[in-house]
Amino acid sequence: MDIREIDDLPKNAANYAPLTPLWFLERAATVHPTRIAMVHGSRSYTWLQTYHRCRRLASALCKHSMGAGSIVAVIAPNIPATYEAHFGIPMSGAVINPVNIRLNASTIAFLLGHSQSSIVIVDQEFFTLAQNSLKIMKEKSQGHFNPPLLVVVADENCDPEALRYALGQGAIEYERFLESGDPDFAWKAPQDEWQSISLGYTSGTTASPKGVVLHHRGAYLMSLSNPLVWGMNEGVVYLWTLPMFHCNGGCFTWALAALCGTNICLRQVTAKGVYSAIVKHGVTHFCAAPVVLNTIVNAPSEDTILPLPHVVHVMTAGAAPPPALLLALSRKGFRVLHTYGLSETYGPSTICTRKPEWDSLLPETQARLNARQGVRSITLERLDVINTKTGEPVPADGKTIGEIVMRGNVVMKGYLKNAKANEEAFADGWFHSEDLGVKHQDGYIEIKDRSKDIIISGGENVSSVEVENSLYLHPAVLEASVVARADERWGESPCAFVTLKPEIDKSDEQRLAEDIIKFCKSRRPAYWVPKSVVFGPLPKTATGKIQKHVLRTKAKQLGPVKL
Repeated sequence: MDIREIDDLPKNAANYAPLTPLWFLERAATVHPTRIAMVHGSRSYTWLQTYHRCRRLASALCKHSMGAGSIVAVIAPNIPATYEAHFGIPMSGAVINPVNIRLNASTIAFLLGHSQSSIVIVDQEFFTLAQNSLKIMKEKSQGHFNPPLLVVVADENCDPEALRYALGQGAIEYERFLESGDPDFAWKAPQDEWQSISLGYTSGTTASPKGVVLHHRGAYLMSLSNPLVWGMNEGVVYLWTLPMFHCNGGCFTWALAALCGTNICLRQVTAKGVYSAIVKHGVTHFCAAPVVLNTIVNAPSEDTILPLPHVVHVMTAGAAPPPALLLALSRKGFRVLHTYGLSETYGPSTICTRKPEWDSLLPETQARLNARQGVRSITLERLDVINTKTGEPVPADGKTIGEIVMRGNVVMKGYLKNAKANEEAFADGWFHSEDLGVKHQDGYIEIKDRSKDIIISGGENVSSVEVENSLYLHPAVLEASVVARADERWGESPCAFVTLKPEIDKSDEQRLAEDIIKFCKSRRPAYWVPKSVVFGPLPKTATGKIQKHVLRTKAKQLGPVKL
């Protein structure tokens, strides 16, 4: 169909450029060349130094034939090299593949093979992990293995023996690799904003995670959306608690350059490290999953520095935060913004936007409202909750459960080499999240469960999230997760896995379990109450998500609840 316009004016080089977040770095180096961009232990770099280092990286990669169509993997924690890779790799025309450092060797072998990564930049602590992954790839290659080039990143905070071993195995040291590049390298922006900028693999529970491909346009939009919805100002001091390998750090890697802010790297996330960074570096913002926030709230007094010297803004996502946790954070001086998103949507694509009229409500009511997943971000065009059978929007009654779906410029290009998964994910012109939720009268959505996590007890749907929220209110509970367990009478019933607070006497678990069940009975319908309680630490992913698939396996091993 022809589109009528008032003119016949064409695009040209003066009035159109493909959107990309790479220009943010050039601008930061121009506007604030001497401002500190990066702090990692005793090392720091200005924005001009960071720009030069990223150009060196791009230049060095090009000298090794990297460019459009190439993929460079990064296996590293939150260190300067990981940040630099988010600019330097796409500046060469290649695609960054940030790898979850908590994956095992066989999974990483699959990722590297599936992505055909030509170069692997690996932190010295994880060199043997990368090496073991390559050994697995070689064994499966049947004599056709062409190993990627290994570039090892040295870190003064780690055992120097690991670095010596890596170099002895033929790896190139990262700083030497940068020295081979040109600090004035004339990098080129993408010719098409649909060009891929990143490949990230889902932390799926199968042996074959899906490769999420993101484009420059979406990365640009999300990098600007995040600061706007969070009220971040130029010069922000941001603490890297969220792994950069997770959704490219929710696109804050690129956003910090747009804001000319300061990145504070945190190699290992601990409550003590977070509190110390707030005081030492004046941290104003950080992101963390609810499980990580729980450790900050419940940290022993010797690990905390309270009261906080200033208000610290926290963005949380990755799981539905219990209202009790949000209330506890607020009382300690943290101002929490709850968001929701997926690897497939560049990170935080919905925001629980706080309304001024909520300030007059009781703190407990405010926490409950803030625990919802909210409304669409300003760069997401459509968000809805639909009936899983008819595809029609569910009523905004806060009760009718449907699937959360999205549509817009911050939805992935698709899954790499996986046509079947793409067909399912994009069915009927929506991205299907597989998350189940409701839509409230004010338009805010709220997750009730993952489609695979819903518990069906006696024919009734039980939201594991709602049961978990009740458990978190119990004074002895530090962490909780609920899954389905086979039940001889009801088919399924809730099984609660609970981590107790350190100060709780754990000698009589039977009494504690009975007390927790009684506590839930006073707050929830009978069929929502856990029929069994299991105590111990909860398995988590690198981003702090509780691994429910592991707990489902444990529940299955327990056998059914007897009549």
